[in-house]
Amino acid sequence: MQPVLSSSSLIGDSVVNPQGESLGKLEDIMIDMSSGRIEYGVLNFGGVLGMGNKLFAVPFDQFTADTGKERLVLNIDKERLKDAPGFDKDNWPNFADQSFRQEVSSYYSPRI
Repeated sequence: MQPVLSSSSLIGDSVVNPQGESLGKLEDIMIDMSSGRIEYGVLNFGGVLGMGNKLFAVPFDQFTADTGKERLVLNIDKERLKDAPGFDKDNWPNFADQSFRQEVSSYYSPRI
């Protein structure tokens, strides 16, 4: 059973893949107000000193908490993440848009 954590304890946490490569930091979380569930973790990846970075909406169920190291683990290759649908800090997507939700969901779905 995963522990119950506050959103403020997650935001800003490092995100790594299972190989230990840094994928960035959790920038924010997006909550579906009709269900009360966290739908997306917004991952801040790339860039130098906050410039040239890209944000990614990742379905929250794709993250695993590593509470001992106060970080999140996302099972994705760093190169694949670079090609994921993303956005910049001044141009956030409409998270209610079905085409956006479908694009993100299909990108992070397990491949057979």
